[in-house]
Amino acid sequence: MSSFINISLVTLCIFIILDSHIYLSIPQSRPFKKVYVFGDSYTDTGNFNATTRPSIFPHVNSHPYDHTFFHRPTNRYFDGRLVIDFIAESLNLSYFPPYLNKKADTTHNVNFDVAGCTAIPFLFFLKNNITLDTVPQSLTTQLAWFKDYIKSSGCKDAVTTPSECKVVFDRALVWIGEMSTKDYNYITGSNLCTKTIRKLAIKYETEVVKQLLKMGAKYIVVQGLPATGCFPISFILNPPPTKLDQIGCVAIKNKESYHHNMVLQAKLHDLRKKFSNAVIVYGDDWHAYHEVYQNALKYGFVKRFETCCGSRGGAYNFILDPRSTCGALGTTSCKHPSRYMSWDGEEVGPSKG
Repeated sequence: MSSFINISLVTLCIFIILDSHIYLSIPQSRPFKKVYVFGDSYTDTGNFNATTRPSIFPHVNSHPYDHTFFHRPTNRYFDGRLVIDFIAESLNLSYFPPYLNKKADTTHNVNFDVAGCTAIPFLFFLKNNITLDTVPQSLTTQLAWFKDYIKSSGCKDAVTTPSECKVVFDRALVWIGEMSTKDYNYITGSNLCTKTIRKLAIKYETEVVKQLLKMGAKYIVVQGLPATGCFPISFILNPPPTKLDQIGCVAIKNKESYHHNMVLQAKLHDLRKKFSNAVIVYGDDWHAYHEVYQNALKYGFVKRFETCCGSRGGAYNFILDPRSTCGALGTTSCKHPSRYMSWDGEEVGPSKG
């Protein structure tokens, strides 16, 4: 991730803390004592295995992933810390362990997200014969994991088991990372339209938010989609003569993610009215990414669209072939990852440490 984007989202989280009544009512310096994380590869700290890993990026547990900060592969799809890692640091919490790592201490913090995960259940893609490179997990899968995680607490919902659910969500922040990028990418070349994906993806995401609110969640951050038209994979999947926008990104993809966010924000507004005692914050990633891409040099980036780690071939150093993606035999990474907006081509990735 770029340092600007990381800082902007950390600032967002701090604003939530300072602006909420929980900060005023608790004398301790740490306003949240636990965080539950949902999402896909933007926030995945290691929830993948042979059945969940996207086939196009099979080398995430190999060098040079995570070299800059952790100095060893940690199954993050980046080279440094994720936004959620910075959130943990700002709250003075340990990094969020992946739910599927049964050896990890998940007493206070746990991460349920899976790289390649979709908002729409896998069965939808299966019925539409879209299974190449898709993973079987979805956001509803993560919710099921969460319910299993808290099963021993006895929490079912805030109405029938109020005291049990209060324990689960007491001073707890629910963080739902950027979702649906994969939902849109998976339908490339199919007969499905983006309008269908937008409707279904937001339906399932807001339903998960609603269920968490009904269980007793009081503080939720929902990140919107970034400016996906600026990612190297968008240029590969939408080659010329695809129209570019005013900052040189794939126009149709940036419009796609922008419209998605507008609908998502409207749905979150409805949830705020229904659950007036909860704090639901929208994380505006789209404008943060757009700002950085538009003024890359201002933020220290010299490469906007070329990936740092890849095959050293093509216009973007990125080829949609598992044998040529980051970490594969023969691929290399750049000397200065912090100068590149993209780490491995699928998303914005490198960190300044």
